[in-house]
Amino acid sequence: MLTAEDFSRFPLLMWEKVLSKVKKAVVFMDDECAEALHWSGGAAALLEAGARNVKQFSSFEACGANEPKAVFVVSTLLKGRTVEIIKDVLSLSHFQYCIVFTTVAHSVHLLANKVTADMEGSPVFEQFEEKLCEWMGNMNYTAEVMHVPVVFAPVSQQLLLAPMFAHLFPLLSPDLDTINEKRPEKKRFGSLVDIDMSCLPAELQIEIKSLTSVLNAMFEATGTKEESFSVGPMSRIIAGELASHPQAKSRRKTAPNKASIIFVDRTMDLTGAVGHHGDNLAEKILTVLKPLPGHVTDVQVDMLELTSLQRTPHSQNTLAPGCLAQHQ
Repeated sequence: MLTAEDFSRFPLLMWEKVLSKVKKAVVFMDDECAEALHWSGGAAALLEAGARNVKQFSSFEACGANEPKAVFVVSTLLKGRTVEIIKDVLSLSHFQYCIVFTTVAHSVHLLANKVTADMEGSPVFEQFEEKLCEWMGNMNYTAEVMHVPVVFAPVSQQLLLAPMFAHLFPLLSPDLDTINEKRPEKKRFGSLVDIDMSCLPAELQIEIKSLTSVLNAMFEATGTKEESFSVGPMSRIIAGELASHPQAKSRRKTAPNKASIIFVDRTMDLTGAVGHHGDNLAEKILTVLKPLPGHVTDVQVDMLELTSLQRTPHSQNTLAPGCLAQHQ
């Protein structure tokens, strides 16, 4: 029988894949992965697994000749600034063995490189391995690139957070205007509900694909067949992407466990039930507890600034759901 412990163990299982590779290595990690690790043992887990040191993922870091092994753990695509930083670190160091972990699946890398055809193996990762050897200065050195979804923060047995996706915010009215500006007048959308995945900006599509990929990985690890519901336009798109995920289709045929997952747009949740002006427990807690540096799991948003409310003489400052859950 599926339990909360099955899900709370998933982040630890993913980090074990990283820990198995860090012996005698200097580990470079970006802030997003560091926050996830904070809830799964912290830097102590890396050091106990044999890591020599843990450093910030930055072009200003490097290692000496007596440190031949590097492990990079990043939450981004292996493109752009991420690639530049890895190249800078390798070029300034003397590594002979380099391992790169990315939380972004290979299928999403294909999408980012505008490859739509099905491809065998992991060609993007394999090409990057060759680049790593080139930057280390010898094509006979060893390089490995792999995807590990170390994105969840197990705050408690009943609560998993995904701080890496904190910036993934639901669509708002200005977004509708921006999307319509690029479409012919006769094909413009009347509301946010009409927008589908293909109409979203490429960067947003990649974020959604990344989220559904890690959710599928979690359900696969727990042997779960999910039934999805959504509240809001963005949630409908995300639930639809999870439902159509290529690996999810085969997983659902054999998964022994069942679970329901409800996606809720952050602009449509019941903030009014827990927050009132002048008497907000969350605000009182945040004034006492200082936010952790670089962490995003303790951010509060004033939803009233994001939504125009229709008020009556007797109405209160509350925000009610805009629609019922839609079954996918």
